[in-house]
Amino acid sequence: MKSMIVIGAGITGVTTAYALAKRGYQVTVIESHRYAAMETSFANGGQLSACNAEVWNHPSTIVKALRWLMRRDAPLLVRPAPSWHKLSWFAEFLAAIPRYEKNTTETARLAIAAREYLFAWASEAGISFDHAACGILHIYRDRAGFDHAASVSKLLAAGGLARRAVTPEEMRAIEPNLVGQYYGGWYTESDSTGDIHQFTTGLAAACQRLGVRMLYGVNVERVQRRPEAVHVHLSGQAFEPLLLADGVVICAGTASRALAAQLGDRLNVYPVKGYSITVHLDDAQSQAGAPQVSLLDDAAKLVTSRLGAQRLRVAGTAEFAGVDRDIRHARILPLIDWVAQCFPNVRTERVVPWAGLRPMMPDMMPRVGRGRAPGVFYNTGHGHLGWTLSAATAELVAAQISAEII
Repeated sequence: MKSMIVIGAGITGVTTAYALAKRGYQVTVIESHRYAAMETSFANGGQLSACNAEVWNHPSTIVKALRWLMRRDAPLLVRPAPSWHKLSWFAEFLAAIPRYEKNTTETARLAIAAREYLFAWASEAGISFDHAACGILHIYRDRAGFDHAASVSKLLAAGGLARRAVTPEEMRAIEPNLVGQYYGGWYTESDSTGDIHQFTTGLAAACQRLGVRMLYGVNVERVQRRPEAVHVHLSGQAFEPLLLADGVVICAGTASRALAAQLGDRLNVYPVKGYSITVHLDDAQSQAGAPQVSLLDDAAKLVTSRLGAQRLRVAGTAEFAGVDRDIRHARILPLIDWVAQCFPNVRTERVVPWAGLRPMMPDMMPRVGRGRAPGVFYNTGHGHLGWTLSAATAELVAAQISAEII
C-alpha cells in the first residue's frame, strides 16, 4: 500500500486526506494545532458560494483599494508597510487582470463540482454541519453595483451557474427581515451555507475511521524529497522525529509558501486577513429578526450565514498586513454596525469576534497538482473560497496522485 503525508488539517487538508483514503492510500495528516480546523477553517463566513466566484483581479478593485487606503475600517485595507512578499504579490495580481474573465468562469465550474462531492461525503460520513439550502442573495444599493453584477452573472453562467436578478420587492419576499433601501439584487437558489468547523472536524473523524493517522500538536520543521522517499522532519508532540512516505501534499494554508520553498517550488501565497463575528441569538426577538437566507453585501464586502436557530455568522473584509492575527476593534465594529443597520431586531450583546489568514494566490486560483520534485503535490491557496472549492480540488489532486503514485 502506497503512503501519503498531508500537511495541514484545515478544510483542504482533511478533504484531501479523505479523498486519498477512499482510494486506498495509507494517509498520515500532520497538524500543528491540537485539533482539526483551528485556523482559517474555524469561523469563516459559512457560505458555499459558487455565486461568489468572481476573482478580484479587476481594475475596480485597485480603484477601491486606493480610495480606502487611509480608512481603518475600510472593507479592503492595504497596510502601507512594504515587504518584498507584498510587492511581488501585487505585481502578479496586476499581471493576472487579463485573465479575470477566464478565472472567474473556471472558479464557478470548480465550485459547482465541489458541491456533489461535499454533500455526498457529509451524507456517507453522517456529518451534521448546520447546512441550510436557502440560496444566497447578493444585495446592491446602487445601479453601478447591480450592473457590474449583471456582467459577472454572464461569466458565472458560462461556468454553469444560474442566478437571477430580483427587484427590491422580490428581495423582501426572499428575506423579509432585511431593512434598508436597495436598487436590486441577484439570487442564486442553488448555493447554500454551513458551519465549516463542524464539517471539517466531522470529516476528520471519518478519516480516522478509514484508517487515516492524524498527528495533532506536531510541527513540520523540514520537508525533503530524497530518492527513496519524501522525508518530513517533525517537532512537538510527535513520537518520531522523521516520517517517510511515497508522497506529500502541502495543504498548509499560509505556511505553504515556506514549505514549497524547501521543495524547490515558488508558491506566492499571501496571508489576507478576514474577520468574522458570531452573533448569539439568545432571545426570541433576535431569532425571529435574524436573516434565514444567506446574504452578500458587495459594497460592504460582507456575507452572512444563519447557523442553526441560535447563531448568525457575519464575515468579510480583507486586510493585507502580513502574518498578523490580531483582532482589531476598528475592523470588527463595522460588522456589528452592519447587523444593527440591516437587522435592527437582532441584539448584539453577545458577539464572538474572530480573524483568520486566508491563503491567497495573486491570480485568486488555488494551486492544485504536482510540484517540481516527484511525489510532491499541492492543494492550497484557495483564498476566501476554501470552503466552497475544497472538495473539488481534493478530488483533483487525489486523482492526479492515483495516476502517478501506484
